[in-house]
Amino acid sequence: MYFCKMSFDTLKALHIIFVVSWFAGLFYIVRLLIYHTEAQSKEQIKKQALSEQFCIMEKKLWWFITTPAMILTVLFGFWMIALDVPYYLNEVWMQIKLGFVFFLLLYHFYTQQMMFKIQKGEFIHSSKMLRLWNELATFFLVSIVFLVVLKNDINWLYGTIGFFSFGILLYTAVKIVQNIRS
Repeated sequence: MYFCKMSFDTLKALHIIFVVSWFAGLFYIVRLLIYHTEAQSKEQIKKQALSEQFCIMEKKLWWFITTPAMILTVLFGFWMIALDVPYYLNEVWMQIKLGFVFFLLLYHFYTQQMMFKIQKGEFIHSSKMLRLWNELATFFLVSIVFLVVLKNDINWLYGTIGFFSFGILLYTAVKIVQNIRS
């Protein structure tokens, strides 16, 4: 019965491992959806071969890595909370984190729906829109990490805003350089 008596630190380590795996899967699945979408502009033979390969890759990534990692992330997270429910559920930072996790779960399942549609040949979103969609996962990751590390300190909010401001500034600079070159 050691499994049931895992220490908090062991649970936290497992939770972090599966968070990393979950985000890796979320980041990579959207990249695959981008490439799958862009493959539709290729000549028919190439398009067919690439689409078949992307479908296989997407299914394996989603069902063997991303979704199991999501389930285990949630399981170990709630197991940690269950060790001291009154403390965690009364902490403002945990309530905010659980809100972010709720929206991350919505993101996960919407991404799944996007994958299902693309695998049926329904390319609703452009590759540019999918690239923006991928950045939303980054927002969740940065927000949750800053929040968990800084807890009730308002600096997690400033850290998240600063991170994304820097990203927007960098993106703008790249676009300006691209426009100057062309």
